[in-house]
Amino acid sequence: MDIAEVKRKARTAASKRRAEAHEILKDTAGLAMAKRGLPAGLDLAAGIVSGFIPYKSEITTVPMLSRLHRDGWQTCLPIVIAQEEPLVFRAWAPGDPLVPGAWDIPVPVDSAPEVLPDVLLVPMLAFDRKGFRLGYGGGFYDRTLEKLRELKKVVAIGVAYHAQMVGEVPVGIHDAPLDYVMTEQETFACA
Repeated sequence: MDIAEVKRKARTAASKRRAEAHEILKDTAGLAMAKRGLPAGLDLAAGIVSGFIPYKSEITTVPMLSRLHRDGWQTCLPIVIAQEEPLVFRAWAPGDPLVPGAWDIPVPVDSAPEVLPDVLLVPMLAFDRKGFRLGYGGGFYDRTLEKLRELKKVVAIGVAYHAQMVGEVPVGIHDAPLDYVMTEQETFACA
């Protein structure tokens, strides 16, 4: 079985696990992460942090973005521009207007300034302790991390329900590793 088929099967199982966790934890998990804040080991003063508006059964980062915004961080959201392209980020703070983007995911208005984040809160279907994640298969975050890491120091933090952890994520040659993972139960540096 090739890596694409292995990942397809893993996505099916991971989607089910995430949906089950979401049903139980959707109202509390994002708040638990926000209460803890960003990982203690981060060597960054307040800068620019990207979160995301949850799609389907993704965990919410809005409480974390609200906390970080109050703490002096500039917050932003990702925008899909086109297939095979890295994401673009526009400034956004909780309460600012949103408009439908790709797949009807809410994004900042076109007049919001583009920014380059220092920290990315990254959604996922599954993750392992080595810092690899399984996404939807479009490669948007992998391309984005590759591009941003060529320009500056960027910290990638996977954000998910603890139930999304697996022993090992199938990894392809273009998969960009995470630096940390945050769940409602714990935050850890990836090995």
